[in-house]
Parts: sequence; structure tokens; C-alpha cells
Amino acid sequence: MAIITIMSGSYCHADDIIKGVAQRLGSSRISEILPEEVAKRFETSAESVQSFLDGTPPDFNKLSKKQIRLLGFIETTLAELILADNVIVDGRVGFMIPGNIPHALKVCIIANHDFRIEQAAKIDNVSGDAAASRLLEYDTYLSKWSGHFTQHAAYDEHQFDVIIPMHNTTIDKAIEIICNQAESEAVQTTERSRKIAADFLLGAKVKLALTSAGYDVNVFAESGRVNIEINEQSLWMSKLENKLRSMASEIPGVTEVTTRMGPKSAPPSLNPWDNVDAPPKILLVDDEKEFVHTLSERLKTRNLESAIAYDGEQALDMVRNDVPDVIILDLLMPGIDGIETLRRLKEMNPDIQVIILTGHGSDRERETAEELGAFAYLHKPVNINDLARKMKEAYAVKRRGH
Repeated sequence: MAIITIMSGSYCHADDIIKGVAQRLGSSRISEILPEEVAKRFETSAESVQSFLDGTPPDFNKLSKKQIRLLGFIETTLAELILADNVIVDGRVGFMIPGNIPHALKVCIIANHDFRIEQAAKIDNVSGDAAASRLLEYDTYLSKWSGHFTQHAAYDEHQFDVIIPMHNTTIDKAIEIICNQAESEAVQTTERSRKIAADFLLGAKVKLALTSAGYDVNVFAESGRVNIEINEQSLWMSKLENKLRSMASEIPGVTEVTTRMGPKSAPPSLNPWDNVDAPPKILLVDDEKEFVHTLSERLKTRNLESAIAYDGEQALDMVRNDVPDVIILDLLMPGIDGIETLRRLKEMNPDIQVIILTGHGSDRERETAEELGAFAYLHKPVNINDLARKMKEAYAVKRRGH
């Protein structure tokens, strides 16, 4: 039996229609049990779930960590509940149901503006202006949910299988239309459609695990294969991808993991000097933690982001995972010193541009550094503008090398 999602405009008799469909088909109404089911599965309360669903719609571009987790709880629970089939998903959570599930029947109950105004005035005993205001508020509310999950307006005909205009349809007729469609061969559950519904659940579980860990991602699953769309910027993107793949692989049912860049993963240009194809990746290597953090913060004021290593070994490990464009390297550090670190860096990748920045260097060390291919040799304390200029020059050399 079909999964029926019913989206409705306000004042369109949706509740009466949904109750009639549920009674005729013997369907469970997800909206009545969802908050309690979420509370059973996760550390939250049914009241907080209901409040989130009924309250002012959040800014989906600026969700708090708590909201992200709660949304993940709701989506994962919903994905589990629809596996039972013969269910009705009404209200805004219906937008979470992906459009690729063959046995999901998507219904829109709507009416023209005049009909809804008339019904609002009759039911709530309000003026026409007040009724119009309520309609606008509700439609705006619903479109925020729809836009986030489907990239469509709330009543966009392209996302529905059945559209019922209540200004010229009776409640009984609407019930009949929905039931007839739900019982048709086209939306009956098959082995293939059940697998697609299971993919929705697997994707929801992986997304919940990753977003709960603080990552901004979308997740798509197909037959155990998971694709993670990364929606955040990272200086060390390959390291982030490896981390996400590792975490996703631990979810039962995942057989393969791939990643791709989402629309928000492309970083803005961090180079303040000229138009470049990509921002420089910068690594600061110095065991003086206060100094290196201060330097990192000062570079931020010039729109230059940087990663930090506190010794040569850590720097080499980071470079093995993701090669930076420019490295600022101290000479006197615990473990392998700056000269040996420079030697190994150049052996790993001759194109890395290394600027020595030290307070303890000698003329001999300067000569050795230059022989090993250091781009520049600067002394602490350094003028931040001079350093930025040298970094610009080093980055230009790195880019010309490619």
C-alpha cells in the first residue's frame, strides 16, 4: 500500500480529508505519533519535537547545533516509520520524503485565494484583511520548509502526483480521489521501491551521525553506497573527506562511501592581492604556541586562513595528507629542526614554497636554507605586511609552477 504524503493550504478542509482517507484505507497518520516516536528513539522530549514542528520556522541557513540534531532525529524516525507502508504523512514533514520512492503518492490539497479567504472568515470569524494576512503567514511558513527540502515553492505542481482544488471539489470527492490513486497499481510497494525507502533511512542515519559531529553535509544513499555532499569550507579538504568517509563507513548497512563538493564548499578568494582561481593553503610551523596563534590571527585580518603545526614531524604528517601552497617554518623546534624539516618537505614536494621565519638563525643556516630551496629567510619579529608580501610572491611562484 502507498505511502501518502498530503500537503495542504490552510482552510482547505485537509484535516477532514485526511481522517476520511485514513479511515477508509486503515492507514496510520504519522503526524499523530511522530513526536512520541522521536522521543522513544533519541534523548529528547515529544514536547520539544512538537514545538519545533509547530513553532516559527527556523532559518534553515543558520540552524543551531541543537536544531540540526533535532531535525536529524525527526528525519531518521520518519524514515523508519514509512517502512511500514500504508501510512499518511501530512504537514511539513512530508517535504522530507524524497520524490524518488515509487510507492510514495504525493498529494496537494489547495484552493483559490477567494475560497480560502471565505473559509478563514467563516471558521475564525475574522475580517477579509485579517484572513488574507493569516493565509500569507501560513504559506510563507510552509514555503520555508518546502524550499529547504525540495527546492520548490510549497504548492509547486512539479512536486505532486495529485492536486485537488477544493474550491470546486467536495470533501467526499477528495477522499475518493486520494484513495483510488493510493490503491492503484502504480503506487503499490515492490521490492525495488522498498529498497529505495530503505536507502532514505540509511542516508538519514549517516547524515545524523555526521551532523551530530558538527559537519554540514547532505547524504544520498543507494543500495548501501553513500555519497556525502560537503557544504562547508576547509583548508584541508582531503583530510575532511577522509574523516567523513571513515565515520560514514562505521554505520551498519554502508558498503561504499564517496564524497563531493556542495555549493557551499567552494571557499571565497582569500588572496587580498589579485584574482586567483583558488585561495592559498598556508601552514604555520612553530613550537612557540602563543606566537604562532597570534600570527594566525593577524593573517586572518588580511583574509588569509592558515593551519598550524607545532613541530616538524606534525608538519610532515599534515603535508602527507594535503599539500599546502606556502609554509612558514621556524628553525629551532623540538625533534627534527627546521633545516631537516625543510629538506624533507622539498623531497616530498619541490613545489612547496617555504618561508623561514626564525629568531635564532645564523648566516650558515641561512645559506643552507637557500641551498635547500627556501623561498625567503626572515627574522622575528617580522612586520606582518612584509610577511604578507613575501607570501604573495611565494604563492605566485607556486601557481606559475603549475
